[in-house]
Amino acid sequence: MPPKHVAIVTCSTRTPRLNPTITQYIYDVLASDPTIPTRKATSPSNTDISPDTDPRHITLSILDLAAQSLPLYDENVIPASLPPTDPTPHYSKEHTRAWSKVVRQYDAFIFVTPQYNWSIPASLKNALDYLYFEWRGKPAAIVSYGSRGGGKAAEHLRGVLNGLKMQVVGTSVGLPVKFTGLPVGNLSEVEERVEIDERDLEGWKEAGVEGMMKNLGMELVCELDKA
Repeated sequence: MPPKHVAIVTCSTRTPRLNPTITQYIYDVLASDPTIPTRKATSPSNTDISPDTDPRHITLSILDLAAQSLPLYDENVIPASLPPTDPTPHYSKEHTRAWSKVVRQYDAFIFVTPQYNWSIPASLKNALDYLYFEWRGKPAAIVSYGSRGGGKAAEHLRGVLNGLKMQVVGTSVGLPVKFTGLPVGNLSEVEERVEIDERDLEGWKEAGVEGMMKNLGMELVCELDKA
């Protein structure tokens, strides 16, 4: 059995963003869990998956939607009407074909999403809508965050992923962000990535978030074993 590749998806594209910091936090928690047979990529943000001959390994990579430069949905063809085994060459737009190739590299996904007005960011819905067979049947997990944990976003996203026929695991993790704020005004490159306030990190630990995250990871591994 070949090794499995899991993408931890940074789902917001705004500047500044807290999302990349939270995605990195999730990567670190899962990569450090001895019960999950992970193989770290050379760089956690590297989307080029290197060869691996050990079937026990789960390779974790960070996939940032901001790096995909997808325009607002403009594909001419209906994704679900394409050949299931090889839809990539049949898209009408080059950016869709490129996105299709990226997604097809992965066997499972952990979507890390903020909550915007009780829902998910348009960037995430847009990225999902571009494709169909690249998502269908693959395991997925949801981590949301917001002032109260982003539960409404997680609920909405679960419905969308079910519509794409993904195998969504039962455990979802909500991260309340009560103290971390976004800077305003003119921003330098350093300030574009926002760090998590230590009080939020402590609150997550006290609430047992890391244990829930590891349960989520194991559920994802179990779904991959079924594939």
